[in-house]
Formats: sequence, C-alpha cells, structure tokens
Amino acid sequence: MTGAASQTPGAESGRYVYGVVRGSAATTVVEGLPAVGSADARVTHVRHRGIAAVVSAVSADRPLGTPDDLRAHAQVLDSLAAAAATVLPFRFGTVLPDENAVTDELLAGGYDDFVTALDRLEGSAQFTLKARYVQDEVLREVLAERPEAQRLRDELNGMPEEAGYYRRIQLGQLVAEAIADKRDSDAVEIDRCLAPLSVAVTPDEPAAADAVADVSFLVERERRPAFEQAAEDLARRWHGRIRLRLLGPVAPYAFVTEAMAGFEERR
Repeated sequence: MTGAASQTPGAESGRYVYGVVRGSAATTVVEGLPAVGSADARVTHVRHRGIAAVVSAVSADRPLGTPDDLRAHAQVLDSLAAAAATVLPFRFGTVLPDENAVTDELLAGGYDDFVTALDRLEGSAQFTLKARYVQDEVLREVLAERPEAQRLRDELNGMPEEAGYYRRIQLGQLVAEAIADKRDSDAVEIDRCLAPLSVAVTPDEPAAADAVADVSFLVERERRPAFEQAAEDLARRWHGRIRLRLLGPVAPYAFVTEAMAGFEERR
C-alpha cells in the first residue's frame, strides 16, 4: 500500500495517516471511530487542493502494532469504503511529524499521483472471495475419479500401518495431485464467473491446505449487485463441495499499486 515517512524519533507527537480521499469525501463517517495508537485521539482530515489525508494524532514514543491498532486502521478505511467514498489506503504504520508535513510533504508532494489514483479507483471498492474445499466431499470426488487412488485405499483398509507405509505415501501423492488439478480448474471457474464483473483482479497465494483460492476483485458501485449475485450463484452451485466467503465492500488494499501505476486493462 502507499506509504510515507516513518515515525520521527524524539517528536512529541505525530500524525498517523490512514489514507487519502477526495476533499468532498472527507465526511464525518470516521469521526468517533477508535484511532490508531490512542483511545483519546480523533480521526480527522487534513485538506489540500481538493484532496484530504485521513489522520489522527499519535504519540511518537508509543510503539504501534497491537491488535487494536490493526483493527482501528482497517475500520477507518473500510468505513469510508462502506460509505461509498473513494479511498486510497496507506500501509499500516505510516506516521508524519505534524500537519504541516502532511500538507506540504505528503499531499502537495504527491498531489498529481494521488489525484490520478483516486480517478482510477473512483466509484469502486474491493471484494475478497475466500474459497475452501469441504475436504470429505473433495476426497470422495478424487476416489470416484481416480481408480488407482480407490484401489490403494481399499488395499490399505485393515492393513497394519508399517506394512502399508509405501502405499500410504503413494495414495497421498495421488490425492494431492488430484486436488491440485481440481484447485486449478475451480480457480479458473471463479475467474470466469466473477472477473468480467470487475475492474481488476488480484489473486493471493492461499496458505491453507483446504484452500481453493483467495482472490480480490475491484468492483464498480453500479456492478456490485450483479457481482454479489454471481458470487451467490456460484456458492449455491458449489454448496456442500466448496465453502465461499465474500468480504466487502472494503478499501481497495490489493489495488493501490495498480491505481498508482495504471491498470493494464479495464473490463
């Protein structure tokens, strides 16, 4: 995500920067939300030529990074996205010395880039789809589709663990290969159903063993109902086989780099 100067040693306080919005989007929706680093600080805006940084005061000698800090950072940005504000989120931990630095160094220095990025993100928010296999069901599919895997499993039934050691390894390899093939084809199906309804797509490498895909989509406001319906249709079609969880709308965390550099293709 977009970043700026780090915390200045020795300063009494600084300004924590959540992100940049258009000045017209600097609404009161964030006022009253918990601030990063201080329960007493107010989330507010620093304006410059039609854009604004979303900021709060933060003590320079307080380390950042508690779970409450992380939640506060996301809540401010996601509240803006939920209120239909176009927001360019900054990475967690961005702190400048004072409001003058926010105005002169950040907003004035990056003005053209920020305006261009906000134009590219205008009217869009991020949705992230997390897809996970129902393991018993996908194993049944593998055994039905791979006779060799079913044969090995039948042979292992009732066999002492030591006697079946190499067969177990072979079965595990067959199952892993089959699931990898399924994962590839199911990820393609997710992209086929949802990518045409989005501006841009950013896949993540899922770490969980049962993961099919973790994919973020940048979706324009007017296409949101169709996108959510397509995700719901996919969840219904895969019910009992793949669990789908759709998160959003949230701030476009996965698309900041593209917004700053320019999207290669708009669907």
